Amino acid sequence: MKSKLFIALLATIGLTVGLTATVFASPATYVADTNHTFAQFEYNHLGFSSQTSRFNTVTGTVTIDQSAKKGSADIAIDTKSVDTGSTLFNGHIQGEDFLFTTAFPTATFQSNDMIFKGDKPVALKGTLTLKGVSKPVTLKITHFDCKKHPISGVDYCGANAETIVKRTEFNMGKYAPNVGDNVTIMIAIEAAKKE
Repeated sequence: MKSKLFIALLATIGLTVGLTATVFASPATYVADTNHTFAQFEYNHLGFSSQTSRFNTVTGTVTIDQSAKKGSADIAIDTKSVDTGSTLFNGHIQGEDFLFTTAFPTATFQSNDMIFKGDKPVALKGTLTLKGVSKPVTLKITHFDCKKHPISGVDYCGANAETIVKRTEFNMGKYAPNVGDNVTIMIAIEAAKKE
């Protein structure tokens, strides 16, 4: 009788281990926490200074399969949420020469190619669509961490990533080169695991 119980126990443990391995092996999708997710951009202004502005409304999902070392991202930026620190300049940069937000209210970044080094992702290769123009872009991941959120207890992942694009390639070249053509885009994301 004891041997049958022991065999049954071993079988149950084996099944549990198998199920746990399957859970960890499957991809997990994380939904952006919009209170802690935003995009910044920085450019040289007439040689006087580097100007930094941000988009306050960024949404999206990131899917990570750490065991297979694969992942994807689907990010949307509300271009009308641009915040330069100046109400006057917010309107200027939303105009036809730059973001043209009435015609293109959303910018997107989509990737199905997450690059890993060891156990952590280090880059995302994808497509940035801005002002109706789509270009290949690689986001370099400068920070990445997944863990239980210390306040909510929910599984979270967070990251910082950046890339440099030329605004002339996105039909926003007015005042170049006096106003710098190179624009550094920086994204900060915190995302909760989707149940």
